[in-house]
Amino acid sequence: MKQTSPTYEAVNPNIGSSFSCFKFLQNENLKSNFWHYHPEIELVFVGGGSGKRQIGSTISYFTKGDLVLIGSNLPHCGLTNENTRNDYEIVVQFLPDFLGAHIWKTPEMKKITNLLDASKGGIVFGESVKKSLESKILEMYEATSLDKLIKFLEILNVLANTEDFKILNAGNFYIQTQVEDNERINLIFNHVKNKFKEQITLEEVANLANMTEPSFCRYFKKITNKTFTQFVNEYRIIHSMKLLAEKPLSINEICYESGFNNFSYFNKTFKEYTQKSPSQYRKEFKNIIE
Repeated sequence: MKQTSPTYEAVNPNIGSSFSCFKFLQNENLKSNFWHYHPEIELVFVGGGSGKRQIGSTISYFTKGDLVLIGSNLPHCGLTNENTRNDYEIVVQFLPDFLGAHIWKTPEMKKITNLLDASKGGIVFGESVKKSLESKILEMYEATSLDKLIKFLEILNVLANTEDFKILNAGNFYIQTQVEDNERINLIFNHVKNKFKEQITLEEVANLANMTEPSFCRYFKKITNKTFTQFVNEYRIIHSMKLLAEKPLSINEICYESGFNNFSYFNKTFKEYTQKSPSQYRKEFKNIIE
């Protein structure tokens, strides 16, 4: 059985710039669609489309694009793939001290400093912020030299002052400090990502982590604040939500396509996670779209 190795991603700034800024059309950014980490903070804007948002131990579903800020060394998976149907994606990557250590201690930078600190848990921004910043993010990508930096700081300032956001792993994901933990948890997350449609046993993931089953259970709960079963179920439920919204499959077919082998258990778990039945969710999503 082929295993996906955990990956440390090396990021180099654009030539003549203190940070990196890339634009990918549609699904060009497929290379990032695996669990990885890097010391750079990452701002990602997805123009249109829908897909899975996998940051830290939180897995969720986005529609009409996305805007997220991912902290230094926080494991995450790329937001787009061949099924996202986005128009484009802009990715900005920068080290926490990319402007030097002293500037972040100035009063003018206090809110942005707090924003970057909060990004350790991963932040998703709401629809109003996403809409208001789309043109600014595109302008920043097209700009050069000092103008590019100024536009980027203006974007960070907007993000630092909005209340339309959600921290994805609020105090529950302590993976920033140990590279060894990053590599171990990335290996586990990649395994779940690749095998969630199949049965995944505690024995196999404990072996991947080179731990006994009891030690692995304690370790995973400490790192993610979830049991391994909860994490796998959440991954499967998010996949089922995407299928319910986008595919003309029966709910029974979606149950098995999402890795559940018991229809009653799927219904029960889906309702626990969303407070709705699968049929209710599909109906409400259809009404919103229409």
